Amino acid sequence: MTVWRKSTHSEDQGAGGTCVELADLGASVGVRDGKNTRAGHLTLTRADLHQLTEAIRSSKR
Repeated sequence: MTVWRKSTHSEDQGAGGTCVELADLGASVGVRDGKNTRAGHLTLTRADLHQLTEAIRSSKR
């Protein structure tokens, strides 16, 4: 069974905010929209997830 956890950086879902959930899939990480879990998920390597989060951080500066 895959266990999904809400990102600590997600906004309050009850207030209409964003919600990103992550799951440890062994060698990879699952990423999905917590408000629309039926839409599926992305499967990323840990290195790709790190690159993605760094790119997001850089774009917010």
